[in-house]
Amino acid sequence: MASNSRVSILDYFNIVFEGENGKIESNCKACGTRIQAKRTVTSNFVTHLKRKHQAMYDEFVKKKDVKREAYSSGAVHHMAGRSEPARSSHGGAGNIAKFERNDPRQVLISEAIAKMIIRDLQAVQIVENEGFRELLQLLEPRYTPEPRRYIQQQLLPGYAYQVQLATKQALTAAESCSVTLDLWRGGAAAGGGYLGVTCHFITADWQIRSALLACLPLVGQGTAQRVLSEFEEISHAHGIAGKVFRVVADPLPSDGRSIFRLPGFCLHGSDEEEDDEEDSSDEEVGAGEGEEGAGAGPGTDSVDNSLDLCFGPCRIDCFARSLSMCVREGLRAPPPLSLALTKAACFYNYVTATVAPEKLGQVFGTGVASGGGGTLSGWAPAGPAHGEQRWNWQLKAVRRMLESTEFLEDIVDRQDLTLSSLEKAVLRELVEVLEPFEEAMDMVQGDKHVSISLALPCVLGLRKHLSETATRQCTGVLVGLAQALDRRLATILEDPLHVTATALDPQFKLSWSSDTEWHRQVLLKEVAKHTQAGASSPQVPTQEPQPPPSKRSKLFSFMKQRPASQAKSIEQELATYLHEEPRDEDPLHYWKRKATDFPQLSQVAKKVFTVPATTTPVERIFHT
Repeated sequence: MASNSRVSILDYFNIVFEGENGKIESNCKACGTRIQAKRTVTSNFVTHLKRKHQAMYDEFVKKKDVKREAYSSGAVHHMAGRSEPARSSHGGAGNIAKFERNDPRQVLISEAIAKMIIRDLQAVQIVENEGFRELLQLLEPRYTPEPRRYIQQQLLPGYAYQVQLATKQALTAAESCSVTLDLWRGGAAAGGGYLGVTCHFITADWQIRSALLACLPLVGQGTAQRVLSEFEEISHAHGIAGKVFRVVADPLPSDGRSIFRLPGFCLHGSDEEEDDEEDSSDEEVGAGEGEEGAGAGPGTDSVDNSLDLCFGPCRIDCFARSLSMCVREGLRAPPPLSLALTKAACFYNYVTATVAPEKLGQVFGTGVASGGGGTLSGWAPAGPAHGEQRWNWQLKAVRRMLESTEFLEDIVDRQDLTLSSLEKAVLRELVEVLEPFEEAMDMVQGDKHVSISLALPCVLGLRKHLSETATRQCTGVLVGLAQALDRRLATILEDPLHVTATALDPQFKLSWSSDTEWHRQVLLKEVAKHTQAGASSPQVPTQEPQPPPSKRSKLFSFMKQRPASQAKSIEQELATYLHEEPRDEDPLHYWKRKATDFPQLSQVAKKVFTVPATTTPVERIFHT
């Protein structure tokens, strides 16, 4: 029989302090290093043992394997009786027995990886990443990572079909939806690109959902008609034809140059390609003076015109991309700023290449991990994986570096890389100017929450910030950002969709408006347009068989007769809704509670909140 003794990583540490919520501090029995963690999350202890005491780590893994095998053997004999013992192949690191491909545990893990790739829209290349394989080795040393081709050809198709089937069933029940069209152009040499179609909808219980309907290759430069025909075919195939409320589609296809980075701030891993990218990006913006013609290529005009003709007022631009373009146009870098960013990048690259991550981590912690798998603010060496080294992630790195310049200058013996007082002042002003833009980008990221209602308040907040900020070194940047903001995003302030979305967000309502009555009329018009009832007529309830009225009890005859409930008009619903004070509550949670009180307003909220203000996960795959 298997022993019931528990194998714990804490056997190799002495607990010296135990606080609230399971927090503990322990000293390593071998070297005395103090480790902080929780009793339920012991990865810090395992990592320390693996890095510093390999023999002890191997002993721990062996004990765990013996324990697993004992339980597994007992379960197998209990369930299968006299069935044949499971086969296993021996070998690998540390003489640990490896699973065979048909081993149930091997199959289960491989299936879980395939499901993760499909559900989270990860690139299939993730199975070849060194960090991912190290994680698998740590979690299950006996698992043998499957080749990329096997997962792509054998596992993904079946699970993709299951997800598509479930998506079609969910869309059938959806009242309305919005669609994001992500166009990626591979450049003149590639001669084509990809089209991603993502659907966004809200379920009956007010949960927001996003589903990738298709990701198709586009061959040739003249792709306008292909985009339109593919969209119509996909809409009919998934049953959303006639349900689409808005189509988010930028007039210009995305390409490698659309990933804007701070000018001159080139981190390790980007090589000459990033330098060329930045140079060409500046040339494009300068030549086009920030208009939509920047970066246009063959077939761009036809795509733009055809999308407008097809979707008309239903098509809107992606707010997050427009905001990035504002920053790109505003940072037509003057020489002092560009030189300061270049020198800061050199200093950053030298620090991350020469100083041990453990030493820096003791001071800065893990910080906020970058979206590309690196840890910019955690000071671990990282390259621009998956194209996520964008301007907002780089700004975080600059801020963390400025906050720790004294410490860094003490441990780095390179006077030629040390930032001067003027360069530090320039970078601090840049961080101060761009910080609200970074905050706006962070707010709208993700597809699990309502983001369209944030666009209008963000534009108003950025306008106020730029008008009140005074700088000595970045005056030109302030002017450029203000001009770009007015050119690209000023129309949002009067757009009925954004006015409606913001007003129906319970945390805003009309508290932002400088002309409450005018915006109230805009809201009334939009609500009337998207509901079955007219602007002043009460909504006609659905005729359903009603139970016979119950006989009034004589015992309670002294009580007043309750008046029959009557449906409110749109004006009455809106007046009652706006009379309430704004509250800091999730919009979907609020309208789930208030759907009965405000049936017509909730119907419109369920439509407008399907519109995303940011890019979709499939767009990020284009850059891998």
